[in-house]
Amino acid sequence: MEIISLKFVPQCSVVTWSSKLATKRLVPNRSNLLLSGVRKSRLVIRSGNSDGYVVGENDDLGSIARRGESTSKVLIPGLPDESNGEVAARIRHSHCEWKPKLRVHYEKAGCDNLDAPAVLFLPGFGVGSFHYEKQLTDLGRDYRVWAIDFLGQGLSLPTEDPTTMTEETSASEDMEPFWGFGDKTEPWADQLVFSLDLWRDQVQYFVEEVIGEPVYIAGNSLGGYVALYFAATHPHLVKGVTLLNATPFWGFFPNPVRSPKLARLFPWPGAFPLPARVKKITELVWQKISDPESIAEILKQVYTDHSTNVDKVFSRIVEVTQHPAAAASFASIMLAPGGQLSFSEALSRCKKNNVQICLMYGREDPWVTPIWGKKIKKEIPNAPYYEISPAGHCPHDEVPEVVNYLMRGWIKHLESGGFEALPLLDNTEEDWEESSIGREIEFPRDGWKKAVNLWLYGSNYSFWRGVRESFRSSFIRVFGGKSA
Repeated sequence: MEIISLKFVPQCSVVTWSSKLATKRLVPNRSNLLLSGVRKSRLVIRSGNSDGYVVGENDDLGSIARRGESTSKVLIPGLPDESNGEVAARIRHSHCEWKPKLRVHYEKAGCDNLDAPAVLFLPGFGVGSFHYEKQLTDLGRDYRVWAIDFLGQGLSLPTEDPTTMTEETSASEDMEPFWGFGDKTEPWADQLVFSLDLWRDQVQYFVEEVIGEPVYIAGNSLGGYVALYFAATHPHLVKGVTLLNATPFWGFFPNPVRSPKLARLFPWPGAFPLPARVKKITELVWQKISDPESIAEILKQVYTDHSTNVDKVFSRIVEVTQHPAAAASFASIMLAPGGQLSFSEALSRCKKNNVQICLMYGREDPWVTPIWGKKIKKEIPNAPYYEISPAGHCPHDEVPEVVNYLMRGWIKHLESGGFEALPLLDNTEEDWEESSIGREIEFPRDGWKKAVNLWLYGSNYSFWRGVRESFRSSFIRVFGGKSA
């Protein structure tokens, strides 16, 4: 095997090998594995305690070699390893009271980096700021980083029961009721609905009053929608948006501001107290979804690499479900109206206001498949679109090393006014016009070397080509996985 070049760039090194090699090749740093022919469309490399990693699912190493092109391996740092003397950023927990009885919990790191950019992470549905621990401890070494819990989730649940119960109802209850299941709304909770509009306003308050300056904002799943919505309505407070498998839909009932007549056809807008029929349904559904076995099954679905340690995430989710306000808050969230702007409208407004957007999607997400990221890419061709494989719905927690590497590179690119190249690009602008660039990314984790594939799709990338690749990728996973 011939090493053509070894280049060092900030936070990573790139090793390039010639593909015009003999038919037998030794995979770098995998001395016990010899590959013959490299003609398989799926190549699984065992590494550490992982279930294995797919190399080249759509554009495999064999096809690259047959075309006579070159392929590169990018070596990036792992997360801070304190056992090796590396210092992780310290996470501080705090809260602020936005409105009476509505306390916003948040975590922060790197706040001593006074001149560094501010970065804010927004969580997905059912989790909280704890889901960004790997960003706080790592990115907090270079930036000032915050992560918040949305109201109605995590540790931002109401501090008191938003409803009261009449004496007759209290006497008929055999057990301690859930908060929010009373008969009358407390004054402070009047018109309280855990909705997109509320979260958008919560983020506005947090950026203006707690952070105090424009931010780079990133969101996973539901948090991605809120991040885009906030940027669309408050572009002056946003320096850039990162969408991590952002859900493009939330809230299936009409918004009362946008469609007042239509909204009146739906008698309950997600406010407190819950109607009797909603209470019964909520009790049945909540009993099922708050069960630890159900939570474990959901995590198994959204994490592709089942060697990923999700014990802490699992325990924090279970802990939140024990809060007396959790069930009623869940009902309010699920039955709340949609936002005043749809995802598509928020995207269009961001495009009009020249809001910088970066897309980072896990390819194996079973819920928000990459086709949704590619639709955004079609609308905003100049937005960098990175796709990671294998990675599922929560790439920031499953492959935080890669997401953090991309976040650092993208922020440096914007802070330098474009002088610093985007991750995976050389300094030549023509590379950005190519339809796609693929690299194998390697990083240390828990004493082992791990690897994933990373693609960057450029401004000339075809949406319909992306659709074909997504279907092909799904087909290979379903029908070709056993033979890999």
